[in-house]
Amino acid sequence: MDFLAAHGWLAHGRSHVLTALPALLPHGLWAAHHSEITTVIAALFVGIVVGITGMGGGALMTPALIFLGVGNVSSIVTADLTAAAIYKTGGAAVHWRCGSPNLRLAALLTCSSVPMAFLGPHLVRWITPSANIDTFLAGCIGIATLLAATTYAWRLCAQLRRSGKSPSRTSSNCVVRPLPTLLVGALGGLMVGVTSVGSGSLIMITLLMLYPALPAVQLVGTDLMQAVPLVLSAAVSNILVNGLDWRIAVPLTLGSVPGCMFGAKIAPLMRGSYIRRGIVVVLVMSGLALLEKARWLVLGAGDDHSHPKTIALIGILMLCLAPFLSMLVRRSLAWSIAAKRARM
Repeated sequence: MDFLAAHGWLAHGRSHVLTALPALLPHGLWAAHHSEITTVIAALFVGIVVGITGMGGGALMTPALIFLGVGNVSSIVTADLTAAAIYKTGGAAVHWRCGSPNLRLAALLTCSSVPMAFLGPHLVRWITPSANIDTFLAGCIGIATLLAATTYAWRLCAQLRRSGKSPSRTSSNCVVRPLPTLLVGALGGLMVGVTSVGSGSLIMITLLMLYPALPAVQLVGTDLMQAVPLVLSAAVSNILVNGLDWRIAVPLTLGSVPGCMFGAKIAPLMRGSYIRRGIVVVLVMSGLALLEKARWLVLGAGDDHSHPKTIALIGILMLCLAPFLSMLVRRSLAWSIAAKRARM
């Protein structure tokens, strides 16, 4: 049984959200396949969000499935990596035909990320007793989710700053920095292999920081190109260590692929900036909840029960502060532009 369910944490949210579903389905279908149906619905919604914003694949999907209690944490990580290997391959093929990836950059990332991604699951098995693996993985996923939230917040701030500036000069022939690139690939590969989070969040944002002159289409194409062997390596290693639960992997793929396609279709009609801010808040709340349930963080009295009121308060404060932070970034940008004009 999933360790979150064992602590009784799922009993509150899951019962309210899913109570109405059995009445909408044929008699007996929910009782026989409630876990698979829950996975498809969660994957569909997360896929739509990813299609609209281009953010949050593993960072949203893995915590969502853990909170829904569809399986053990190790099984969820393996299934998420397997599904990601399928839909990322399609995206990489499109960018390959368009000639957008920076092949040298992708090759350097792959050289370091693939072996570290394969090593990750074995490393967890070596250092963690079998009875504590799910708790350990939940804590690691909590840290990875908070890192993803941080990188997404940085990306939002960078987009705000670029929105008021003239287009920056980009170059398709950027100078590749081998050592930092290899280090990014190694750290990102290890995190993906252990948690399934980071192939599209941590690595892409770090590439953006290392190579600010790289065109956006090359950035996305390069990230997808290196993500395919990275995710495949992590998926194979996790399958060898943990096995593959098809009851999670198949519904996850069936829900996420059409969800991503539908989200991409409706993306021009949506205000993606608001959804991205919401993603950051959700990731922070999810990361804190996972860290607390793994007992790596204490937000309340120190017992083994979560403190949803504290976590909800943090989320509300973030939502309230987001407009003010956005305003500060815009004003600082306006002041810097005015100062540059005054010096001219």
